Amino acid sequence: MKKIAYILGIICAMTMQSCLDLEPKTQLADTNYWKSPEHFKLFATQFYGWSADFRWLDDSQHADIRSDLFAGSTVNIYSNGTNSIPSSDKHYTDNYNRIRQTNTLLQQADAYEQQADIAISVGEARFFRAYCYFELLQAYGDLIITRTPLDIDSPEMQKARNPRTEVADFIIDDLKEAAKLLPVDKAISSSDEGRLSSEAALAFLSRVALYEGTWEKFHNGGQNTERIKDLLNTAAQAAHDVMVGGAFELFAPQELGTEAYKYLFILENEKSNPASINKTGNKEYIFTRRHDPVINSIGFNITQGRLGNALYVTRKMANMYLQSNGLPINPQTWNYTKVDDEYKNRDNRMNNQLMVPGQTYWGTNGGRIDWSGNAAEIANASHRNFMPQTGTGYFPHKWCSERDGVPTGMEAYDFPVIRYAEVLLNYAEAVFERDGQISDEDLAISLNLTRKRINPEMPDLTNDFVTANNLDMRTEIRRERTIEFFDENFRIDDLKRWKTAEDEMPMNLTGVKWKGTDFENRWPDASFKDKDGEGCIIHEKGRNWHEKHYLLPLPTDQLKLNSNLKQNPGWNQ
Repeated sequence: MKKIAYILGIICAMTMQSCLDLEPKTQLADTNYWKSPEHFKLFATQFYGWSADFRWLDDSQHADIRSDLFAGSTVNIYSNGTNSIPSSDKHYTDNYNRIRQTNTLLQQADAYEQQADIAISVGEARFFRAYCYFELLQAYGDLIITRTPLDIDSPEMQKARNPRTEVADFIIDDLKEAAKLLPVDKAISSSDEGRLSSEAALAFLSRVALYEGTWEKFHNGGQNTERIKDLLNTAAQAAHDVMVGGAFELFAPQELGTEAYKYLFILENEKSNPASINKTGNKEYIFTRRHDPVINSIGFNITQGRLGNALYVTRKMANMYLQSNGLPINPQTWNYTKVDDEYKNRDNRMNNQLMVPGQTYWGTNGGRIDWSGNAAEIANASHRNFMPQTGTGYFPHKWCSERDGVPTGMEAYDFPVIRYAEVLLNYAEAVFERDGQISDEDLAISLNLTRKRINPEMPDLTNDFVTANNLDMRTEIRRERTIEFFDENFRIDDLKRWKTAEDEMPMNLTGVKWKGTDFENRWPDASFKDKDGEGCIIHEKGRNWHEKHYLLPLPTDQLKLNSNLKQNPGWNQ
């Protein structure tokens, strides 16, 4: 891990120009440079600095704060539907610049005599080109496809965008090729730990094909049934290939019991959990943004920015957690009076993800002493007898370290760009959307593994269970995905591909049920807040979502550079 972090530090010093506003040549495009496999490998190492990281949780097109699950102390313009056309957009230009870098390597690779010696670097370039194009596809839809490094005077700079179907197929082809060129995880040497595997390419392929297959199904009326089925079959097959490969598994050590989910996300090589399990005990992360406490810490206020701070979870999310019997709650009939009642007899992920009133929480500023939970350790906790009195009344504690005395931003757990749980749930959803049904056998090898990771007594989701309890299989598959990937940058993208954002996003962002509960005594200041018909706090209302919001607008500077780009639908009105 330290080796790749050190090389990344060197690469970050290299100058990289913005795309569609490029210098004629890039710094490392000189053919004198490309003389050995190590040159290709070093150049490819810079790509690893482009992947998702902790900062994306609060500031990216995917962040849950842009969805219906989170609220802040100020209105998020993307969540609220009041964003406008930007004059420039680094997301657009940076990703095209990165595509130029991958194309530079691929162009030089074509002329290299010993192709086998650079096959892995080529696979990395194909993966990261696909990664950057998928970032752009999710944001803007149609895109200019480029296969060679573009100079400022290249004719391609002035052409119209390729249709999203062509872009998606281009991404999928890159990932299929990357999966062939990259080594399987077990063949990666310790000196290359952290670099891409064939399984990572397949897992990401399942994400892309599922996204585009469901987008096609729900946005275009499901008319192109052959294409939809092909995309969803690709997603299911790619996920299944990873599942049968046997290199990865859910993190569920018995020593951590029903808190295994919580500790998965804060694993460090320093003692970070009661069982002293470190990163080597995690076989769930397929591809990560790797961190080290000395040379590559997180550098982001991840613990103190979340633990009892001004990031609030909405009641919609709280209501999604199943009861311990596997059934959803009915918010209208779910009666409780004490502030912690609604956390009882629920999916244990609720307690793993949210701060329960009255409980003790440790953070970097008031952390664990010996992990015993004794009186001295409780006295040192950052939150004793936690009682919410701001925002929605729901607070997250996912991603929050319990180690004491860690300076802000110096946590060193890895960020899961792709983890095995996603592969399992991609498989379940792809099979269901492809076939209109899913067998109990397929549920057993996929969704029920995540559902029961820390809920061993919860009934399996089966077809009989759905029928007997008048449930809807699609709703339950989507529920499981939402709960499992809470605060991991999935929700708003899922709402967009399912085409349900128009129904979900305009809803008020609400908080705890205040009226008729002990919150009236514990949080008297909330008496001045608006309440809905159930007596729940209304944190934000007047939200908007229009058809145009399914894609972001192109920035005006790029439209001026290329008049053939054309603005996305609805944004010129």
